[in-house]
Amino acid sequence: MLTRRSMIRQIAAVTAGLLARDTRASAPAYGILHPRLSENSGELLLALPDGFRYTRLSRAGAPMSDGNATPGLPDGMAAFFVNGELRIVCNHEIREVAFPISAGPWQYDGMGGGGTTTIVVDPITRLPVRQFVSLAGTITNCAGGPTPWGSWISCEESLGGAGFTQPHGYCFEVPAAANTPVAAVPLKAMGRFVHEAAAVDPGTGIVYLTEDRDSAGLYRFLPQQRGVLAAGGRLQMLAVRNDSLFDGSSGQVPGLRMPVAWIDIDNPDAAVFAQGRARGAARFRRLEGACFGNGSLFFTSTSGGDRGLGQIWQYRVRTGLKQRAVRAPRWDGDLTLLFESPAADVLQMPDNICLTPWQTLMVCEDNGGATYLRGVTRQGAIFPFAQNIAPGFETSEFAGACFSPDGQTLFVNLQFAGATLAIWGPWIT
Repeated sequence: MLTRRSMIRQIAAVTAGLLARDTRASAPAYGILHPRLSENSGELLLALPDGFRYTRLSRAGAPMSDGNATPGLPDGMAAFFVNGELRIVCNHEIREVAFPISAGPWQYDGMGGGGTTTIVVDPITRLPVRQFVSLAGTITNCAGGPTPWGSWISCEESLGGAGFTQPHGYCFEVPAAANTPVAAVPLKAMGRFVHEAAAVDPGTGIVYLTEDRDSAGLYRFLPQQRGVLAAGGRLQMLAVRNDSLFDGSSGQVPGLRMPVAWIDIDNPDAAVFAQGRARGAARFRRLEGACFGNGSLFFTSTSGGDRGLGQIWQYRVRTGLKQRAVRAPRWDGDLTLLFESPAADVLQMPDNICLTPWQTLMVCEDNGGATYLRGVTRQGAIFPFAQNIAPGFETSEFAGACFSPDGQTLFVNLQFAGATLAIWGPWIT
């Protein structure tokens, strides 16, 4: 198996000069996609390669084990093993109250309809065991990310506004082990902005954060105490060295490594992008998905690129320096555009992204048309792995792609269809 480092070198080599040529894979990595029925519900929801199967774990509106109706719009999520149980903590990108949820002291804002549910899954049958609300009263919980200490960071993609009783635009932490709703505590030091994804460097505990706006920044949060996000820390925004006007949304060269620095955000509770940009921080277009692995952050720009079809970026952490949370000096790394889509049938509007257990990439599309879950090979070719064919919801975005800790099952959401799915089969490792 190739190492992560060698894989990235190959991806950079293949993607250099991307816009000048056709990057379609000569053959799909897993073969042609065929319509498949869900093994437990009998629904026709996905087209998959030969040998792959799936079950439906959750359905919007269905009663959960805690008596609440399952919220709709499932989005980012992650899977954990907790005391022998396989659990998924799943965001719901709801703004106002869409389904009645029992009030309680754990609810952040009584007018907020978003939050998270936790789904307990049988790891052998891939069937749901129970589901319950684990965070409530937040809004537009779009993406987020898992932590190495067994929790999920749920991120709000809205600042709220009139009609809400609390300020919004924050991150919230949900322990995967929680069996009842957790107290919704906004992590204000991580910034108030249009949050999207979070990805944690397991070696340092640093949290990288994306922003889903047309003028967006890439941020990192240096915690005061590793693994205790509520203890506070420092928020910073990425800048490209010697280019205070850097704009990654267009005119970029795939494969080119650019040295970077990090700029402090003095007030994380207000206009963070404007603060960073005024000091020379980089601009991107709609940063959404993010994941971390082997010393690198991978993140997507949903509408970036000269054709506006999307980009995949890599920030490589500088090695050889020991990070000591907020007390450490700034340290650098480099930024590389790994992939920029040349055509809609190659990749269109990449959103959530995850590393597979064999250290390749899986990318969710959100394009309003024929929608795919796509893989990226070690050689840099992009191929379709699954297509949404849910009747009446064929244009629903894929969201929340993540693997079980044992690497055997891929979980993903069809957002508008309100479906959470478990997929397994003959993985190529």
